Amino acid sequence: MALCAGIGLGMASFGAAGAEVRTAPLTGADGAAHGLVTVTAAPKGVLLRVEATGLPPGWHGMHFHEKGDCDAPSFAAAGAHVHAATPVVHGFLNPQANDDGDLPNIYVGADGTARVELYSTLVALQPGAGRPALLGPSGSAVVIHANPDDYTTQPIGGAGARIACAALH
Repeated sequence: MALCAGIGLGMASFGAAGAEVRTAPLTGADGAAHGLVTVTAAPKGVLLRVEATGLPPGWHGMHFHEKGDCDAPSFAAAGAHVHAATPVVHGFLNPQANDDGDLPNIYVGADGTARVELYSTLVALQPGAGRPALLGPSGSAVVIHANPDDYTTQPIGGAGARIACAALH
């Protein structure tokens, strides 16, 4: 546990001075540690950094889910995607989309590793910013799926099973 805390503190240095940062271990469906997820508050959204290992090669859908509960192997307790409106309409390529949990796909190399840093304007780290908060009463989770997100199919872009999860609190 001390190792994770030390890594999280070191990774926090990439954020703006004074920005709130949350780091969580990425757990695979096998229950093992598969990397770290770091979310940094930004004035108009969040900066998300994912460093993953031991995942299947290829493209994978990735989303913010509404509950910070990553019980393996299915991660079903993480709930649906983070959202502010219902019914939730998924997909970056859908003109009616309102799914605030949508994120771009992540690519895992042949060696099972992935590193990405991206920005989302659809959510906030804390409540009160006019966007769904990742650190609300139930927390939230970053979930990586077995297949790529096609950015249109309801409800999750055809991304399939949940293969990795990081709980944010």
